Amino acid sequence: MAKLYFNYSSMNAGKSTTLLQADFNYRERGMSTMLWTALVDDREGVGQIGSRIGLSAPANVFNGQTDLFAAIAARADEGPLACVLIDEAQFLSRGQVLGLARVCDELGIPVLCYGLRTDFQGELFEGAAALLGLADLLVELKAVCECGAKATMNLRIDASGHAVSEGAQTAIGGNERYVALCRKHFMARLRS
Repeated sequence: MAKLYFNYSSMNAGKSTTLLQADFNYRERGMSTMLWTALVDDREGVGQIGSRIGLSAPANVFNGQTDLFAAIAARADEGPLACVLIDEAQFLSRGQVLGLARVCDELGIPVLCYGLRTDFQGELFEGAAALLGLADLLVELKAVCECGAKATMNLRIDASGHAVSEGAQTAIGGNERYVALCRKHFMARLRS
């Protein structure tokens, strides 16, 4: 039985690197894969999955209106598809996650999703919430806080390094960036 996987973590844990390694492993064995990433994340260019260590691969893009089940089913009709890999899975809608579950259940194709669990305010992303509820397997990838503890939170900071506690759930590019922290240091930085 094909399974739906959710590989999640805070920032800088190697989610994209792990996805690209999994894709390589399938392709090295002569198996076809289908890669997806969120249209909103264009840091590496539209339709590119890139890791901080320099690996990259082209990918299909999804937005809130993309029917992933239909697109994957159409690709599977063209020939064997061993696996679907999705980067930035936190940006999926609940409906898209339900469609990915159908890919596993009805098409028999495993789906490996990689993404953040929570945003800069500690709130679940819609896609992450749906995956936490529906995935067959949950895998937490580890990142490290500045104190050496496991990082589980994503702190948004401005150009001066000060914590940002308000704003849109998603901010890609611009003057703000993110720091992975343990909950203790995340809460302390928000209060300071």
